Amino acid sequence: MKAIRSIAILASMALSAAAPAKETSPATTGHYERVVVHGKSLEGNLSGDSPDRQVSVYLPPAYAKDRGRRYPVVYLLHGFTDSDARWFGLEGRHFVNVPRAVDAALAAGVRPMIVVMPDAFTRFQGSFYSSSVTIGDWEQFVTRELVDFVDAHYRTLAQPGSRGLAGHSMGGYGTLRLAMKQPGVYSSIYVMSPCCLNSAQLPGQEFIERAARVRNDADIAAADFLTKAILASAAAWSPNPKNPPLFIDLAVTDGKLAPGILAEWSANSPNLLVHQYIPALKGYRAIAIDAGDKDTGIAAAVTELHGVLENYGIVHGYEIYDGDHVNHIEERLAKKVLPFFSEQLDFARK
Repeated sequence: MKAIRSIAILASMALSAAAPAKETSPATTGHYERVVVHGKSLEGNLSGDSPDRQVSVYLPPAYAKDRGRRYPVVYLLHGFTDSDARWFGLEGRHFVNVPRAVDAALAAGVRPMIVVMPDAFTRFQGSFYSSSVTIGDWEQFVTRELVDFVDAHYRTLAQPGSRGLAGHSMGGYGTLRLAMKQPGVYSSIYVMSPCCLNSAQLPGQEFIERAARVRNDADIAAADFLTKAILASAAAWSPNPKNPPLFIDLAVTDGKLAPGILAEWSANSPNLLVHQYIPALKGYRAIAIDAGDKDTGIAAAVTELHGVLENYGIVHGYEIYDGDHVNHIEERLAKKVLPFFSEQLDFARK
């Protein structure tokens, strides 16, 4: 399972200190608020996670004063074991601070937009933005219910041309997955250091045995990163409503390889799925993918995806930059991701 293993290696380096705060002025400092969005599609999930999800919202500096103005929205997805609270600076120092990054981008000339991030931290410490009876239907929650809530409660430009989707690591995976499976909601996507692009490979027996011993929330919290990733992957891609207490199937049963489970995981690998969703991807106005050159495994998978998109004639941005999994994410949000959406999204009703 190279993709998951690469995240584990980089997570041990995480979560590095955030960059020093940049000076901003009131004219380029936005407003942050956190709201609760109920997800009907998340009701009844077997994990017992609340369908009422915290959502962080960044509003542009002029939002409160210029009440006649509407804005495009960028939906941003965080990574595995992470949360919106950490990305928005509510829980101390982190490798990224979204409000600070957006403020810096505005100060540099990026056009004002709303930025929204749902909390996808679950019992298994991540949803992979997938759909299963164990975790709930995160695909519908992000692409439909969250979008409908934001359009109903904020002054948005409620049209696909004014919506962007971006994410990092598990969120990068989610961005690509949702873009393929839910076309017509967003017009432009930016995929940052996406995990899990390639077909799953069986992890070491030691980690399978550790995952099999996990029985409750305390065990999950105490598990090492790769064991958590195995469990979360199973919750997203190989659920089993008849297998309590976790309601998942692992890739090894009674010490024997379970090829059917591995096939289920592989069926959720974007580098394999992409061939089925070429018409959907061709419908996007703009696509960008990136990874750090020291992001072992992930950079190679991103390069592979780049080759597939090129082969199908899908115009896209592609960059392998000098960095690892986390060390330049805030800077890239400010200097790459938000300028990308500033150029690609519609800032007026069409």
